[in-house]
Amino acid sequence: MGVIADVGAVPVELDLRSLEEGGLAPYVSNHDVVESRERMLVRIETDAGTVGWGEFLVTMESAAVTKSVVENVIAPELVGRETTEIRDFVESFYYPYVTVDPYLGGVEMALWDVLGKELGVPVHQLLGGAVREEVPVAYCLGILGPDESARYAERARRQGFSTLKTKAGHDWREDIDRIAAMHEAVDGELEFRLDPNQGWSPEETVRVAATLEDAGIYLQYLEQPQRAGSYGAYRELRSRTQTPLAVNEDTYSRFNLHHLIKADAIDVAVVDIVPGGGILRTRELAALATHADISVSHHSGMDFGIKTAAMLQTVATTPAIDLASDSVYYAWADDLLEEPLEVSDGTIAVPDAPGLGVTVDESRVERHRIDV
Repeated sequence: MGVIADVGAVPVELDLRSLEEGGLAPYVSNHDVVESRERMLVRIETDAGTVGWGEFLVTMESAAVTKSVVENVIAPELVGRETTEIRDFVESFYYPYVTVDPYLGGVEMALWDVLGKELGVPVHQLLGGAVREEVPVAYCLGILGPDESARYAERARRQGFSTLKTKAGHDWREDIDRIAAMHEAVDGELEFRLDPNQGWSPEETVRVAATLEDAGIYLQYLEQPQRAGSYGAYRELRSRTQTPLAVNEDTYSRFNLHHLIKADAIDVAVVDIVPGGGILRTRELAALATHADISVSHHSGMDFGIKTAAMLQTVATTPAIDLASDSVYYAWADDLLEEPLEVSDGTIAVPDAPGLGVTVDESRVERHRIDV
């Protein structure tokens, strides 16, 4: 196997297509409006010239800071290692006072891509073999009025999606109206996820769940309504509502999921290979959840093609991830891959080429590169 010779970080930005064009822009949540997204690419090259790619969200709203951490903190610890040392690197890397898991998640992704290419096999074979050939994905929709929400929910159903995820806003009553309008528009044929992003009080959470239940609308899950680390609040909420409760941000802290399971406080864990610290750690979280009879889904941080491919490789080999994965891949105006992934009937096929299974078009990377 080869030796890591170079580690670089490349900030890029892609635009979302508009809602009218089949995309998502403007994608409205309770804290921002998204029409484009910056992501950081990790490019690893070996002494033999093999190149692997990773991708993660720009942290602290600064491409310059994110790039600097990769190149000045992580790269010196990685250059010179053999490409087979993935677990040893992830487990041994330590930087005091700062959480570096999102950076490690992006770097580990590129390491798997390199190793798979060296061996000539897709990552799913390195992880023990795929148990599915395609991965169902959930359609994601920002905050719109009830009529608009209903129209786009109907579009999602026509396109073959079975699950729709939407954000919660600043008025929970409006969220109820939107969910009800979408439910009626699709004759109950879509399952809905509602994500307040830690923005609700316990009483608001109970009111929303109870009102929807009384109307005969049962969410697939209500995602992270309370702030991360609220173990007692989730345990209490679970006793007051029939609606399944999920956590997302809590899975980014290595021990929070353990405490929530111990407290019998949740029904679903929404994991993510980047903030979770990589594919290996995410599979460990999924195993922890399934042993406690908790369902698992995979989150999307508005991912481009590289991370979407890594998600597919991970989900394909992890039976514990039993719910559709969030994705906005269908919504980008351009891509960084030579051959884009295809969303068909609400699923994406698992790539079978070596590494992550996709080829990055470096000319497109240069076209979308951000100056820092």
